[in-house]
Amino acid sequence: MSAQPQEFTPEGPLPEKNLRAIRRALVVPQDRDGFDAGLDVVLAEVRASLDLGRLSEFIHTWWLIACDSAQDQQGRRDAYERAARVQELADAGQSIPRGDKTWRQLLAERGVER
Repeated sequence: MSAQPQEFTPEGPLPEKNLRAIRRALVVPQDRDGFDAGLDVVLAEVRASLDLGRLSEFIHTWWLIACDSAQDQQGRRDAYERAARVQELADAGQSIPRGDKTWRQLLAERGVER
């Protein structure tokens, strides 16, 4: 099992890998809310453990999200809208529609090995 690198061609400049630049790059409100809440949790963990490893992981994860946001802002908005519709269906006890293809099929079409 090996992952092949995918060519990355950003549409705009990528954010720097620091907290301020990452937050500024998050244009979708749900991303900013998640970042703020997660940062509070991580900083509390760092204070308690004195281990900066968790903060480093947090920064890297949110930098990836910020890069995605820089590349496809509308795609991120659409994903949150789809997630909200699915949640509404689940809350109402209705069945959740499934796509015609599995994740494995979609990844295989894109040439991503698992």
